[in-house]
Amino acid sequence: MKLRAAIVCVCLALLFTLSADAQYGYMEPSQAMIDLVDGTSTPSISLSPNRDYMALLYRPGQPSIEEVAQPELRLAGVRINPRTNGPSRTRTLNSIVLRNMKSGKDVEVTGLPENPRITDFNWSPDGKHIAFLLTTSTEIQLWVANVKTAKASRISDIAVNDSYGSPMQWSRDSKSILVQSVPGQRGEAPVESVVPSGPTIEESVGKAAPARTYQDLLANKHDEDLFDYYFSSEITEVSLDGDKKKIADSGIYRGISLSPDGKYILVTEIQKPYSYRVPAFRFPNKTSVLDRSGNEIYTVAELPLADQIPIGFSSTYEGPRSINWRADKPSTLTWVEALDGGDQYKEAEKRDRVYMQSAPFSEEPQALIDLELRYAGISWSEEGFALINEYWRSTRVGRTWMMNPAKQMTELIFDRNTEDRYSDPGNPRFKRGKYGTYVLHTLDKGNKVLMAGQGYSPEGNKPFLRSFDLKSGDAKVLWQSEAPYYEYVVSVMDEKAKTIMTRRESVNEQPNYYIRDLSKNTMDQLTYFEHPTPDLKDVKKEFITYKRSDGVDLSATVYLPAGYDKEKDGKLPTLVWAYPREFKSAKAAGQVTTSPYRFTNISYWGPHFMLTEGYAVVQGAAMPIIGEGDEQPNDTFVEQLVANGQAIVDELDKMGVGDPERAGIGGHSYGAFMTANLLAHSDIFRAGIARSGAYNRSLTPFGFQAEPRTFWEAPEIYFEMSPFMNAEKVNEPILFIHGEADNNSGTFPIQSQRMYSAVSGLGGTAKLVMLPHESHGYVARESLLHMLYEQTEWLNTYVRDAEARELERITKPID
Repeated sequence: MKLRAAIVCVCLALLFTLSADAQYGYMEPSQAMIDLVDGTSTPSISLSPNRDYMALLYRPGQPSIEEVAQPELRLAGVRINPRTNGPSRTRTLNSIVLRNMKSGKDVEVTGLPENPRITDFNWSPDGKHIAFLLTTSTEIQLWVANVKTAKASRISDIAVNDSYGSPMQWSRDSKSILVQSVPGQRGEAPVESVVPSGPTIEESVGKAAPARTYQDLLANKHDEDLFDYYFSSEITEVSLDGDKKKIADSGIYRGISLSPDGKYILVTEIQKPYSYRVPAFRFPNKTSVLDRSGNEIYTVAELPLADQIPIGFSSTYEGPRSINWRADKPSTLTWVEALDGGDQYKEAEKRDRVYMQSAPFSEEPQALIDLELRYAGISWSEEGFALINEYWRSTRVGRTWMMNPAKQMTELIFDRNTEDRYSDPGNPRFKRGKYGTYVLHTLDKGNKVLMAGQGYSPEGNKPFLRSFDLKSGDAKVLWQSEAPYYEYVVSVMDEKAKTIMTRRESVNEQPNYYIRDLSKNTMDQLTYFEHPTPDLKDVKKEFITYKRSDGVDLSATVYLPAGYDKEKDGKLPTLVWAYPREFKSAKAAGQVTTSPYRFTNISYWGPHFMLTEGYAVVQGAAMPIIGEGDEQPNDTFVEQLVANGQAIVDELDKMGVGDPERAGIGGHSYGAFMTANLLAHSDIFRAGIARSGAYNRSLTPFGFQAEPRTFWEAPEIYFEMSPFMNAEKVNEPILFIHGEADNNSGTFPIQSQRMYSAVSGLGGTAKLVMLPHESHGYVARESLLHMLYEQTEWLNTYVRDAEARELERITKPID
């Protein structure tokens, strides 16, 4: 304990160590890397409800730093642009192309302004219109496109409030849209007084109130005023011809949902008092049922501030939660309530109870089922039965029950360890029911359910479509991906599942969409997207499996530069990119979870950029951390992490493609944490890249990642796992990159700043790059190019040319 305290004191004394060097201005990497960032993105697709049209959704290139630097408010865990009353950072569309599935004809939607910024693309239930939001410099507008004419127009002069909750929802009859709109007479935004009204005070009254290290929380009364101003909306119904009808007065609405028959609206409204310790989703709230005129007819739940949820991944709050409409009935609510006080550590025979209540909500709620584990979702069929899931995190046990309220029947369908991917039965497929809601896609009069899954296997993923017999438990394969392709079901196109849409790719063939007729065993190609990185299409890719020193099976994907010849070029400098995962069994940790037939997709975000510099690159090197039985994975985190790192370097050496003396390691977020630990506790790698990580676990004292214990329950684990506490051991060069506006829980920018100060102050080789206006993921073109520049320079200097630099240092004459 004395040694630990001494080390902490030394590290704290180094916190304000500054580098003597400074660098200003954005830099650019090689042209090959610039092309990676500027490359054309492949459009996504969306099918109409009737499957008669397909929308091709195109996105613009990376935004400029000028766009990313727009004003931003950070309130109660949410970031908004105060000029538009919408998200401050979101991916937008700039073009919509509609394809007639019968004729194959493509028509681009017209009527849009130049360089549109489109979000919230949404088909009407009848498939005749598309609603979407269009962001201008001052507001967010509601637009609708006619599918037949492919013409779009703004249908109302309202300004949409997309700060929080559900900005819009189609009516069931497709004739109008429910919108959260900016209150018409809200006045000017609150201005903070230069004279404080008093101190900001928080108080604890002896009840445990643990909370994760959330960011962007409310900090004072002015923040509360801004939260009220920008997050308050009116619920407005807008018809397709532009008529407006106010449904509900101004409030902060977390959710809005129409009943399947369209007669009622389920709303959840944020209430006061607010909190400075937790985000908005934990604020007090009230869930009510309104009629279509906005009159409140029933209160489902009134919940207090959720700041006293017990620690634990299977803990939850008391009172109704997961409140939703039953998809197969006109207007019936379902929800769940904890029977154990929400405390996973409390002994209880049953944990949760599922309830149901039908309109007019005058009778007592009906209990449907009591669950031994924590509720994990419900799906309804048109035949009246439901599949209900339950799950327990610490044991990884997951169960699925079939339950029919009308027949008072409950039957266990699946009971399995969710870590065992090889036994994964897949997930149910859904279809549009008679109310336009999504219900289970059943066959044979409801006796069978369509299931789709990844088809995990030792040979790699083989996605499938199966019919599962609910009576016998037998599963019949209707279709399954076959080598040398990776292919999965995108949509089931007809009621009897005779025709499906799939997305298909191979190592050398970019993903495209196909229509398969299962009865005729035919396949027609729908799209012909071009290779996104044609200059790198000859990169070599290989999926490998190998073993850790203790026998645990590992896997990774290795990429080699185009034209590489092992005999001629020998072993290459290497960059390994990874992210640790926790498991409760070695068997599960060693399972293969990808396919050797995935397309060789080259991205600027991961390690692939170094292929342009002649490196061997490893993506997704397995870094399992295992804790079997009563042990927790993190009890031996460092030892297992080092064993994982050594295993991949040894395997590349054995393959004859990776030089063990010129290997670098890198990762983002928890991968950055991994990188710093590997450099602190081993000499496997020459240098590392740590992006947007957390390094001092005492700053995340109520748990982190998959660690269920608090700092006070396991201080030794928190200390040993913290690279900051072991900064004096980091004797290889490490590059820290972090967004100045990181919004991720736990990865505060100060984590990288303090870690850099510690390493540099102790004489280590380190560099810190703080990217202006960037959050946990970087988006501005200038930021991405600078990131690639820094990473390339670092690896070439300290990995590729490390031996030459060392030789130069040794042989350099003394003045």
